[in-house]
Amino acid sequence: MQSAASPLMPIPGPIDPVPVPRAVTPREDGRIDLMGLSRPQIKGALEEAGLDVKAAKLRSKQLFHWLYHRGETDFEAMTDLAKPMRGWMAERFVVGRPQVVEAQVSTDGTRKWLLRSDDGQDYEMVFIPDADRGTLCVSSQVGCTLNCSFCHTGTMRLVRNLTPGEIVGQVMLARDALGEWPKGNMGSAAIGANDADEDEDAPQYSPDGRMLTNIVMMGMGEPLYNFEHVRDALKVVMDGDGLALSRRRITLSTSGVIPMMARASEEIGVNLAVSLHAVTKEVRDELVPLNRKYGIEELLQACADYPKASNARRITFEYVMIRDKNDSDEDARELVRLIRKYKLPAKVNLIPFNPWPGTDYECSTPERVRAFSSIVFEGGISAPVRTPRGRDIMAACGQLKSASEKKSKAEMKRLAEEKQAALG
Repeated sequence: MQSAASPLMPIPGPIDPVPVPRAVTPREDGRIDLMGLSRPQIKGALEEAGLDVKAAKLRSKQLFHWLYHRGETDFEAMTDLAKPMRGWMAERFVVGRPQVVEAQVSTDGTRKWLLRSDDGQDYEMVFIPDADRGTLCVSSQVGCTLNCSFCHTGTMRLVRNLTPGEIVGQVMLARDALGEWPKGNMGSAAIGANDADEDEDAPQYSPDGRMLTNIVMMGMGEPLYNFEHVRDALKVVMDGDGLALSRRRITLSTSGVIPMMARASEEIGVNLAVSLHAVTKEVRDELVPLNRKYGIEELLQACADYPKASNARRITFEYVMIRDKNDSDEDARELVRLIRKYKLPAKVNLIPFNPWPGTDYECSTPERVRAFSSIVFEGGISAPVRTPRGRDIMAACGQLKSASEKKSKAEMKRLAEEKQAALG
């Protein structure tokens, strides 16, 4: 089950993404971790383990259901498999979950996890509950190479891309923590139920209501610099026989990797969010250094060309409100002008800056945020202000991971200067 390393696009920064030429992290016990694998990949793994084509096809369908629809990790609990087959599976395979290093719950209900991979790398995920939805913020890389100056993850060197299993594993772990897997026995409706041990007293299978309704690829890393793994993971997440999240409930956020945006629309087809954060070259060059490679006008044209964009599926522009940096009335009016110029079906999420230790930036005042929002609204563009969440648990990306590292302000400045020098 080895997957070939894909060619990597050159990007700004001293460290390019490390190719991860495997779909599954090798285990010391030799068993294969099925987490993150698609049905064809599970079928291939079963064939390699010795099942014939017909049996592998049936068992892969059953396993896919148990893994992603039921959230089961124990082969013994997969009751539509005959007992000898369960034992055979357990000897050769495992259904993994990320290791939880730390889990925190905010007073506002926001949850944050620091996770660790099999090779000892730490990354994060955050769950944000609201009245009518629950959103999981998923990481795509360990660290980041883009060095956005307002982002805490930008202080970390990129270590490697997350695998599809590590990306899907975040969703699975959140469902575990929220208790959101269907309960009960699959009964006679199950695939291959004739193989199952009869249990007349078991409750009938029924799905529960769920808190986790939306996914945003807005955690650590730039998703479009780990395109293939993000694409493959989201296809598993969207599969109707598994996790079954609609593509309309999934948003991929990019800092503006223009060459990959059209491909993301064609091969993934989820909602697009763009980390804009400024309306002038000078300010965006500082906040989002990728702007030096792909400028604002070029980025907005790529948004206008995004095939999935429509009035029903607007592009979201993320705009972090930073005091005296990007929050003036003039900035708001220029934002309206740019969106109108490119005739973009858009909304703007105004995000009060979430301070972190060592940053020089401050959050815009509530009055300034409201004034900015009003100008954009008056320009005919939705500009809701996102309520700050999880500040008591440092829920901004990268904060939990780095809390134990205790980087000094001087060290973070030095690392930022090294990255800036590499950008030229």
